[in-house]
Amino acid sequence: MSTVTYKVSGMSCGHCEGSVSSELSALPGVTAVTADAAAGLVTVTSDSPLEESAVRAAVDEAGYTLVGAA
Repeated sequence: MSTVTYKVSGMSCGHCEGSVSSELSALPGVTAVTADAAAGLVTVTSDSPLEESAVRAAVDEAGYTLVGAA
């Protein structure tokens, strides 16, 4: 198991959290996603470490910007 918290800019509400969570949950191996718009953080748990490029692409698809691992 791998759990990583990422800093994401642009999230401001529950809808934002849902959009980011939905895109990240679709990545292969992801078992849980917790987004916190107020803190600008997203915690992703997966079967194995994820490529940051895949995480970045999913966050971009949701309309937000991955700053990097927190």
